Amino acid sequence: MKRISFYTFGCRLNQSETASIENSFKQGGYDVVGFDQPSDIVVINTCTVTEGGDADTRHLVHKVSRRNPQARIALVGCQAQIQKERLASLPNVRWIVGNARKMDLVAVFNEFPESHQAQVVTPVIGREPFSLPVPSIDFDHTRANIKIQDGCDFFCSFCEIPYARGRARSRIFEDILTESRALVAAGHKELILTGINIGTYAYADKTLKDVINALNALEGLERIRISSIEPTTISKDIFEKRQEGKLCRYLHIPLQSGDDEILGEMKRKYTVAAFSDFVRAVAATVPQICIGTDVIVGFPGETQTHFDRTVDTLRELPIHYFHVFSYSPRHMAKSRLLETMPPQVIAERSQILRELSLRKRRVFHESLLGTTQRVLFEHPKGDGWQNGLTDNYVRVKVKSERNLFNQMLPVLLQAIEGPCVLGELSKKGTH
Repeated sequence: MKRISFYTFGCRLNQSETASIENSFKQGGYDVVGFDQPSDIVVINTCTVTEGGDADTRHLVHKVSRRNPQARIALVGCQAQIQKERLASLPNVRWIVGNARKMDLVAVFNEFPESHQAQVVTPVIGREPFSLPVPSIDFDHTRANIKIQDGCDFFCSFCEIPYARGRARSRIFEDILTESRALVAAGHKELILTGINIGTYAYADKTLKDVINALNALEGLERIRISSIEPTTISKDIFEKRQEGKLCRYLHIPLQSGDDEILGEMKRKYTVAAFSDFVRAVAATVPQICIGTDVIVGFPGETQTHFDRTVDTLRELPIHYFHVFSYSPRHMAKSRLLETMPPQVIAERSQILRELSLRKRRVFHESLLGTTQRVLFEHPKGDGWQNGLTDNYVRVKVKSERNLFNQMLPVLLQAIEGPCVLGELSKKGTH
């Protein structure tokens, strides 16, 4: 049996796809081993959202080549789709496979045997609805990512994902349910709906709301979590019947900038006022909901005034954490033609937002102290503490001698320790 290992960069969609690809190789007779173990083939699922992501791939290839010089490397996914010439020169790279064939990697290896030169497989990405024959069961985690959509038609000026992932397309509705049943049967109690632009899901007459309603009826499933979703593609009424279902009190909606002029240059489809109204409405509808966002710092033309408006917007809104991205020009994005800002200015502004994010997350955690929340526990670390996540995305640690893995248990939240909240198991219900 050939030994094969996997490494994933980037988003939840990549994680979901890697899990499915891994399972396809297990079915194909390969021995899937840990990434830190010797292997014959190493598959790296790449990301190209930022220049940092591009550099991480190159560094990892060199590291693998030094540590395991006999291993052949396959680079797959977004970076492979649009940077094939650059990646082909890296050591020990034998396959470069874009997103159109990534999920069919076992067959690709059979069609394109390794040679001394990299085999490049990057056909045009179609727009047809799709299915995934191998479920993304992940035995290392309690929660499972399930892909329901791919691609994007929005073409924000800073982003090249439509070129790397193709245009928007949706997964066949029944195929989503088939995989969901398999994931629940494998023991997953929480499913995370993933995609590039999942709010645009549309198959026949089905929408994202139909997907959620169908999963609500799935026996054995306890939580449904929506991953990052564009603010113009989701309605606040999706949470109105949340108490009757399994939808997590959680929302991650990218803001990118708190200034309308910069949003216009970014080709975003909303104003700060519209975004703010939506966030406040959701926060008023769902008590204790956790709301997160993405922010790009240093977009070309961002003045101090623009940045100050972003800070004010994030400070005032009921948003509890931010993913802060330092702007970097992407190879195919329209904004690459604009003059970039000094790196030092971008770094200073990014640090301001990261510190604000830490303060806001702590305030949110403080608001939950004294309440009892249901926690889905993960693998114990072996240090006497066991940790997991609440539905509103709070990492909780408890002391327990018994293994709590994959159990959903009520925990009384008592104190804050860095990014975590400490608690104790409770026999009472949640509140």
